[in-house]
Amino acid sequence: MENYEIFRECLSNALVTRSEKPKKKGKRKEVVERTDPEELAEFVDFLASETFTTFPPPLQTLTYATLQHNPSLSIYVPDDTGLPRHTLESICSPIPVSVSDTLAVYGIIPEPADVVDFLSPVLTEYTTSVTTGPPVWASTRAEACEICERDWIPLSYHHLIPRGVHAKVLKRGWHDEWTLNSVAWLCRACHSFVHRMASNEELAREWFTIERICEREDVMDWAKWVGRVRWKAK
Repeated sequence: MENYEIFRECLSNALVTRSEKPKKKGKRKEVVERTDPEELAEFVDFLASETFTTFPPPLQTLTYATLQHNPSLSIYVPDDTGLPRHTLESICSPIPVSVSDTLAVYGIIPEPADVVDFLSPVLTEYTTSVTTGPPVWASTRAEACEICERDWIPLSYHHLIPRGVHAKVLKRGWHDEWTLNSVAWLCRACHSFVHRMASNEELAREWFTIERICEREDVMDWAKWVGRVRWKAK
């Protein structure tokens, strides 16, 4: 689950930061003592799995899209100071005692009761990450064609949901309005191939992400072939 992986990364960031213990050596040098990476990875996996599964299901599956469809989920959206204390306590109350005890035993938190304070920035980072809206299409520009991966050729943007069918898409409820301007950056040859492989309506209904497009066998075959078509600059 993508959300679990995001939470694990946020938790990992906090644990890595607290696992670095400066040790003074002489008067000028300071040596940083770090936990064994493999042990730390196992520690992160254990704590993440034990913690994430206790969260309310809406928090586990929280996304920008679910937030748009269910405004009540805004209780999980942090403000400038983070998540409200009562929300944090509600989220953390089902977490097993073994998690807070383990954090205290390993010196990550002073006392087991401090688990809410420890998880506060972790949860703020997690909820901010999963509810961030789609970027402005221009900011997503890739360095190489997202199909053939040629990085020396001019690129154009392909509307993943073709503009000609936007009205139909909204009328039939195929996608949310905020997804309509999603794009992929393609070379001209790959852009033309995508429009040959399916009609605009088919692209909108079935092939509306670059990941879906690239999973097609005909696209993979095309990418292997066209990726070898190169010419020398004059």
